[in-house]
This record gives sequence, C-alpha cells and structure tokens, in this order.
Amino acid sequence: MDSEASQKTAIVVGAGVGGVATAARLAKAGFKVTVVEKNDFTGGRCSLIHHEGYRFDQGPSLLLLPSLFRETFADLDTSLEKEGVELLKCDPNYTLHYPSSDPLILSSDLATMYDTITHHEGSDGFTRYLAFLREAHAHYHLSVQHVLHRDFNSLFAMMRPSFLRHLLTLHPFESIYARASRYFKTEVLRRAFTFGSMYMGMSPFDAPGTYSLLQYTELVEGIWYPKGGFHKVVEALVKVGERLGVEYRLSTPISRILLSDDRKRAIGVLLDSGEIMEADVVICNADLVYAYNNLLPFTPSDSTPSKSTPQAPTPPNKPPSSSYAASLSSRSSSCSSISFYWSLSTTIPSLTAHNIFLASAYRDSFDDIFKSQLIPSEPSFYLNVPSRIDDSAAPAGKDAIVVLVPVGHLLESGSDEHRGMEGDGEEEATTQDWDAMVNFARIEVLKMVKERTGTDLEPLIVNERVNTPKDWKSIFNLDKGAILGLSHSFFNVLCFRPSACHSWGGRDFGLGWLIGGLLSLLGYGGGVANLYFVGASAHPGTGVPICLAGGRLVAEQVLRDLEMETPWGGVDWKIKEKGTETPVDDAAEAKKDAVVLIWEDSKKRKQKVWKDELLGDRKAGLGERADAGEKGKGKEGKDAIGEKPVDAAPGNDQESKSKEGQKEGGGLDMLTAIGIILWGMLLFWFVRSGQDS
Repeated sequence: MDSEASQKTAIVVGAGVGGVATAARLAKAGFKVTVVEKNDFTGGRCSLIHHEGYRFDQGPSLLLLPSLFRETFADLDTSLEKEGVELLKCDPNYTLHYPSSDPLILSSDLATMYDTITHHEGSDGFTRYLAFLREAHAHYHLSVQHVLHRDFNSLFAMMRPSFLRHLLTLHPFESIYARASRYFKTEVLRRAFTFGSMYMGMSPFDAPGTYSLLQYTELVEGIWYPKGGFHKVVEALVKVGERLGVEYRLSTPISRILLSDDRKRAIGVLLDSGEIMEADVVICNADLVYAYNNLLPFTPSDSTPSKSTPQAPTPPNKPPSSSYAASLSSRSSSCSSISFYWSLSTTIPSLTAHNIFLASAYRDSFDDIFKSQLIPSEPSFYLNVPSRIDDSAAPAGKDAIVVLVPVGHLLESGSDEHRGMEGDGEEEATTQDWDAMVNFARIEVLKMVKERTGTDLEPLIVNERVNTPKDWKSIFNLDKGAILGLSHSFFNVLCFRPSACHSWGGRDFGLGWLIGGLLSLLGYGGGVANLYFVGASAHPGTGVPICLAGGRLVAEQVLRDLEMETPWGGVDWKIKEKGTETPVDDAAEAKKDAVVLIWEDSKKRKQKVWKDELLGDRKAGLGERADAGEKGKGKEGKDAIGEKPVDAAPGNDQESKSKEGQKEGGGLDMLTAIGIILWGMLLFWFVRSGQDS
C-alpha cells in the first residue's frame, strides 16, 4: 500500500512513436503511466489505412537507422524479434525515374553501386563515391554520438569542446546539395544523393550538409520494412508498455494541460469530457507548436487574464502571456503533402518498392514548395509499393500504392488556407478549391509515371484515399499541416530547437527581447517544472528513429529531475552535485566523452541547468577516445572505409590543409569557435525577436 502511494505518476499526451516509447521507458523506471490519445488508434502519422484487403502506411514507409530501434527495445529488456517484428530488407533501395534517361538504381550492394556510378561518371567516379560515403560516415556517427544522445537545453551544451571540435566536420553551414556537388560531376547523381532531404521536410539547397547521414544509413545499413506495416513497431512498443503497466486511453482528447496555482508546475490534464487527471509529470507528444498555442493555459495574444473569454482559464492558473508560443508559430516549418493511397486492380512490374520521380526543374520545384509555399507546377514525388516487399499489403495479383507529393504548408496556424497552385504571370494563386488542387496533383503524378515507366495507372485505380495539408492538420493537430514539424535548418536544431523541458522563451520577464532571448539560450528562459515534450518539433528532431532517441532523452531528463535511477544503460557521465560524485557504471560509454555535468540550482527559479565542462581524457585515464559503434575506427578522423582523413576528399584540399598543423584531437580553436557561435546566436535572436515584435 505504501509502495503504491509513493509510486510516481506520469501522463503522456499523444500516442505517437515518441509518446509510446517514453511511456514504456518511464513504466520500466517504476512510474504509473497513462497515455491519452485523441484518435482511436496509436502511432500518430505512423499508422495504417486499410481498404478491402489493401494496406497502406499513412506516414513513414521505410525504416532507417535500425540501430536506434534495436537500442530502444534492448533498453526495455526485449528485442524486435522477441516482439514479433520481422524486418524485410528492401533491395534495391530506390529506383529513380528521370525524364530523359534510364532508371537509376540505388542499393546497399557495392557491386550494384559500382555499376550505377561508373555508368554516369566513369571509374574515377566510384572513388569519389567512396569519398562521399566517408564524409557521410562522419556525419552519421558524429551526429549519433554528439547530437541524438545528448541534450541541448542551453548554450552551454553547444560549448561542449567534444562537440565544438567536430562542428565544421559536420558541415552545418553548407547545403547538402553543395556538399554532393564536390563529389559528383553529373546532375543525375547530384540529385540522386540529395533528394533525401525531403524526409527532413527541407529543400536540398537549404538542408545542412550534415544530413548526408541519411544517404549513409540507406547505402550502408540498408532500407528496411516491418512486415505487416510500419505500425508493427508501434504496436510492439505499446504491448511492451502494457506489460510494464502502461494504460492507454484512446479517443480521449484533452483541452489543456493543468498547472499549479503558482504556475510553476504541471499537475495534470483536463480532458474534453471535463475529467481532470492529475500526475507528477506530464509528457506532451502532441505537435509542439500546437501544444504551446492551444494546450497550455494561455493564448499568445492574451496578455492579461480574462474571465470573459470562454477559452481562458481562471486567472490563478494562467501563466504570463508568452511571445515564445507566437514565435514558434512564426518559425520556418517543414513541408506538407498531398498523399494518395491507391488500390490497384493488378501488379505493376515496372515499379519497385521505393520509387522517386524528380522534377526536370529540380531547384524550381523545391523553391515552389519551401519558398513560395505552393503546389509545384511539376512536382517531385515519392511512390511506394508496399506490396512489392510485403505481399500481405494487397490481395494476390494486385498492388497497393502510396504517393507522397510534397507541397507547401498552410499559410497560418489558425486557418486552412493554402497558397494553392502557381498563377499565370504575376497573378498569385489563391484558390481554396481543394478538389481542384488534389486533381492537379493527381494528373501530374499519373502523367509523370506514364511518361517515365510506360504504365498508365489511372484505369487501374479501383479505390483512392487522399490526405491534404488540412487533413494532416485536423487529424493529427499538426501546425500548418507541416508533416515533419519545424524545419531543420541550423538555427532550428540543437539549442535553438525547442528542448524537452518546457520554456517560456525568456522574453516574458520584463527584460526586453534581446536580454530575454540570450537568457533563454543560456538556459534561464524560465519554464514550467514537470512538463516535457517529445516528438518531431522537439530536440533532437523529426523521423521515427530520431523520435525514439528523443524518447530516451526525455525519460532520462525526467529521472534526473526527480533524482531517480535510470534502469537502462544510458550516457554514463560523472555527475557532481554539491561536492559529491556518483560512480560511472559503463566505462565503455565513458570513453566516448569524458564530461562532468555541473548542477546549478538558480535562486530565481527551480529549473535545473546542466552545464558541461571538459574532463581531460588523459587526466581521467581514459586514453584514446573511442566510438563503441565503430569497430573499424581508430584515431580521430579515420574510419573503417579507409585511412584517409574524413575531410580529405576531392574538392576539400583547402579544408584538409587547414587541418594540418592542428594538434591531434584539437580541432577548431576554442575561443574562436565560442566567439563565432555567440555572435551567430546573438544575430539570430536579434533577427528572430525583431520579427516576433
């Protein structure tokens, strides 16, 4: 009885991938967890659509970074295999259909890639391809080690020497297209190795070069598909959580998150039904921008409590009005999509499991989406045939097809208005005729498929289901219908991205927007205790495996805040608190980063700030730094592909020379790096806050 009374409780709002993973982790840590979900299904966008024997993945349809999936299940004392999840390898990875050339095959098979590369760029092209992989290898492993498994709650996290020394190696200030152009001469291959930025909801001409890590995991680890649909992974996590005691309440929308009378703690949620649920902590897996503007007990424009406003809570439960919520809505978002789900009367042999159709005007197509928020006049799109890899996705002798056409997001958070299609001449399209817009996208898709494969799909479609930007918004509460949350530009990631802990953004303390913004970056933005966020728009970012990593970060943050033990192998940092030091449990993980986390208890607030300081590897007796996940990697800057430094590639001579003469393991001069970042952040907050004013 006493044990039950002392058991910590948690409410998870939303049963998306990040929500169900966090729920299972907290249940394993001893929490009594309840998940409330507005829809009658789990998984959020990672869910299924069924129609008379046909099955479609509503959102994600390819499994990348399999190690992060295995890590999640291993931390829960199980595995994908034990939970009945069978992963099928997709080969080839993709078939790219170009307007005036034969289809291009991308594969994790090296011999296949040799044929593909040399066909377009000769034998020396394959050497450059390996150099591209070498760079992408560095992006991948450095990102996993220093970003996906690390919190970035403040500027101090950005100042970790272990991170700063690799900052330029990650190429965050160059676009992925610019980086690919250093290795490939032909436009065909430049496009083939950059279209993947669509998975981050960004144009390849704007996405940081770091995201070539996506091409790396596809080409080296392969693309996988869970038999029975991607929701099998979510289903398995739900079952694991239920075995650990998690309670799921579907079709249970909430109206707001409840705060204590002093407005400093989250204490539960208010359901639409009027029921109040209380808990020690609240984890919000709803769309972060939507949650800040709709689920927290205030509205961005409501500067003073108003009893006359029906949506306004009573004054004692109302926090200060925050410009931060409004600023989140004004941040750059990812794209939306018009997605078609087609049941076909027969199979289409010319289509593989994953097909890419790229617009002839490659850059213009992306500019229409991301700069003008339009439906492109000639779209680039992804066509998935799940029945090609998993015959249970369609009746025998038939195919199921999913077509994702990236389009601009909705214009405003509070409306369903879209800029539509490009007008004639100077006339800007303003049509809100969704039937016309969907029909335009359908015609363009069918035309491109017919022209490039010779197959006319239109007479073969026996049933169609469509999701538009306004559908994504209404079904999943996605701000502006942006299917991948906030954008992933440099100033929308790391400490610039909303963190797992709630924040008011620092600008509501009467100190002015500039000082407030800087305080927020330093970790003094102010916020509600016991309120956390996980999902696409929170750190570390979007995508199913990334949200799984986010679930781990959030769960570990909750446990640290409540001074509870982590029941799985975490990032083992030595922790100093008021002169005491806890032991390091995992020496192998300690070799990754010798870091001391200093605990600071601010008198002005009860928020916990983690400031990182370097603990010298030699002084700690840790010897050479090692990456436990890279068996072939030795000294810093060398990898399993070869002994050549990761940045020593064609076109990188200047960068390579700049690294000569630096001390081994040193990297960028510390004062210079800190100065660059500080000035960059100052400029960012100046521009951003000026826009919000």
